[in-house]
Amino acid sequence: MGRRWRLLRGRAARAVRSWLHLWRSSLQVRVITSTLAIGLVALLLVGAYVGERMRDGLFEARLQQVLEESARSTQQAQDTFDSSTATTGVEVQRLLRDVAAAQRTGGVGEREVFLLRAPGQTSPLSVAAAASNAALVDLVSPELRAATADGGQRWQSVALPVGADDGTPDGSDDAATVVPAVVVGQDVNVPVVGTYQLFFLYSLQSEQDRLDFLQRTLAAAGAALVVLLGTMTWVVTRQVVHPVRRAAQVAERLAGGDLSERMTVHGQDEMATLARSFNEMAAGLQEQIHRMEELSALQRRFVSDVSHELRTPLTTIRMAGEVIHAARQDFDPAVRRSAELLATQLDRFEDLLAELLEISRFDAGAAVLDAESRDLRDVVVRVVDQATPLAERRGSWLQVVVPDEPPVADIDPRRVERILRNLIVNAVEHAEGTPVEVTVGADAQAVAVTVRDHGVGMTADEAARVFDRFWRADPARARTTGGTGLGLAISLEDAHLHGGWLQAWGRPGRGACFRLTLPRRAGIRLTASPLPLVPDEPEPSTDAVPVTVARPRTDPAALPDLAGAHEPGVHEPGEDEPAPGGEQKATDVGADEAARDGGSARPARGGVAADERRPSSAADGRPRSDGAADAERQGVR
Repeated sequence: MGRRWRLLRGRAARAVRSWLHLWRSSLQVRVITSTLAIGLVALLLVGAYVGERMRDGLFEARLQQVLEESARSTQQAQDTFDSSTATTGVEVQRLLRDVAAAQRTGGVGEREVFLLRAPGQTSPLSVAAAASNAALVDLVSPELRAATADGGQRWQSVALPVGADDGTPDGSDDAATVVPAVVVGQDVNVPVVGTYQLFFLYSLQSEQDRLDFLQRTLAAAGAALVVLLGTMTWVVTRQVVHPVRRAAQVAERLAGGDLSERMTVHGQDEMATLARSFNEMAAGLQEQIHRMEELSALQRRFVSDVSHELRTPLTTIRMAGEVIHAARQDFDPAVRRSAELLATQLDRFEDLLAELLEISRFDAGAAVLDAESRDLRDVVVRVVDQATPLAERRGSWLQVVVPDEPPVADIDPRRVERILRNLIVNAVEHAEGTPVEVTVGADAQAVAVTVRDHGVGMTADEAARVFDRFWRADPARARTTGGTGLGLAISLEDAHLHGGWLQAWGRPGRGACFRLTLPRRAGIRLTASPLPLVPDEPEPSTDAVPVTVARPRTDPAALPDLAGAHEPGVHEPGEDEPAPGGEQKATDVGADEAARDGGSARPARGGVAADERRPSSAADGRPRSDGAADAERQGVR
């Protein structure tokens, strides 16, 4: 029994949920349901009022007729008693039976007649009561008899039993139904025996049948009216809702990129005006988007062409600059300093060109993912090895935590390595000598890497714009050190190209945590990350004394301090799980200049998309011979 009850309850719950979903998702259903509910309530109220008025009207009319008829019959019976010559008990008894029998058929239709001795009356003769149907005498209540004894005509409504077989009044216990009836009584004087009470029992079956017929007719009319109202509402709402649904479908296709979709215009009414206005709006949007696409294509082509065209003069300038830089020891101090500045800014200029080419490929949709199945631990270890010299000079310790099981995923090693270089070098730059923790994790759907530093963190304003191109934490500061401002923008595009997330969390004074999450296989849609974004650490005491972190200002003409020039930023705490892409909070890092060991190729700085080698010479005295020194010139948050 309990199982059956649970099953019924579950089905009822599903039906309710389905109805609620239909109610929320369909305007037409809401309008029709509301209209029918209001109409049904109104019809019920009107039907109840009309039915009550009809019942009262039929009853009052029949009651008035009964009272007049019983008054006439009572007078006839009194005249009969007055003219009677009965003197004995037998004669009086016969007289009572004759009057009762005569009065039963003396009215309009049949009625029952009762002649009962009035309460408190005594007689020397023994005369019994007379009744046309002795089984129904009990319908005359003591209250009615007492009221009749006070004088005048009295009446009372009663329930008259009707036989189950023949439909006739029957006082037996097996009566099937009852019908409404009225008992009317009045005193009469009987010879010899004194005062008797004459009662007439009238059945209201005909009036009840008439009332039932009228109520059935009213109910049928109400049901037909409800159906008509529902049909009319459905037709009207369909005429209104159908164009709206059509407009919604067209809007969805427009949002999906089909800018040629239009609504069909019929007639000159309001819906037609809406359709024409919608089509005009769609045409305007199509034209605007087309112009924007053309402008965007021109901008991308311009950036790409400029970047390519500048490579040739840049190569010439670099060759001349290297000659001057190699001979700088023969110059006076001012010229020697200018030669060193020239070499440094040429490096930055070349990085900027490479990054502009890479970002233009992303904008044009020409970036291609060269994925292969790789163990993410190998990529992380290689990047950490490259960043170790920089971490040693910064006084930070790189701590790497990897799982025992291989976190294998289909990735583009070059792009993932570039993302991790950005994040790790960025963390070292802003750790202020504190440890930097690199954690690798994996589950059945995804692999992830978190980079945690304990530096200054980020403010809310910085976190809101950190992935913007060419953005820096201090806009008034000259860009004489660090990357080009495109490092994190390119890293974010690399993560999206894998179908992954690049997210960040930070709080002022507590550092930052960056998390890269990538799907194990192409086509997997990420819903969660194997590693938490927000570190599981206790909140700092609110009684701590705040420390103000000053941002040093840099002279554009000054030679960068290659031993440790960096400008720490602060970032605001983000949400634990920001939406991938648009809502990430991170820091802009010129991180592709992670250090290289020995004669390995120097990674491009600032997130540059190039893996090319530049000619360098240890004999010319430039800092290019040490990759760690190159990493010192990375961008600042």
